[in-house]
Amino acid sequence: MLGDSLSAAHNIAEQDGWVHLLGARLANMRPPRVVINASISGATTADGVSRLPGLLKHYRPALVLLELGANDGLRGLPLAGIRANLQTMIHDCRQAGAKVVLLGIELPVNYGPPYRDGLQAIYADLAREHHLPLLPFLLQGVALDPALMQPDGLHPVAAGEPRVLANVWTVLAPALKTL
Repeated sequence: MLGDSLSAAHNIAEQDGWVHLLGARLANMRPPRVVINASISGATTADGVSRLPGLLKHYRPALVLLELGANDGLRGLPLAGIRANLQTMIHDCRQAGAKVVLLGIELPVNYGPPYRDGLQAIYADLAREHHLPLLPFLLQGVALDPALMQPDGLHPVAAGEPRVLANVWTVLAPALKTL
């Protein structure tokens, strides 16, 4: 798992985060699977590009869940750079023999339709071009429910994390069958 604060259990107990919940689910499967969470709060796609080669070499994953781009978007970084960085990470994963599942994110409406739509299109385009499983919006069914979000309006509370996992599971479960 390579992501940002949305996958690093920001401001909640680690065991309540969706990645930890996923690890518990996968540990009980046959064959059991291990989840390594290399997510860091504040990470950008550029951070992912710099960290990923070492992670791939060290862990040799069969599959990488790639959830980056939210911080790039919140900072208004150029869409072309976000796309290029995600493309590089997809390439690096494949070169290392790892399958990729792409987890997309949406920005708040105040970023305006051209930028918001452009960011969403990056995930959809890359998934189509590389034939990747895609979850278009990690926080679907969570982000607009104040009871499931922290006061910052960006991160789920512990009660929202099982819903995030359910979202991820819709694209991850079929991908696991191909391993």
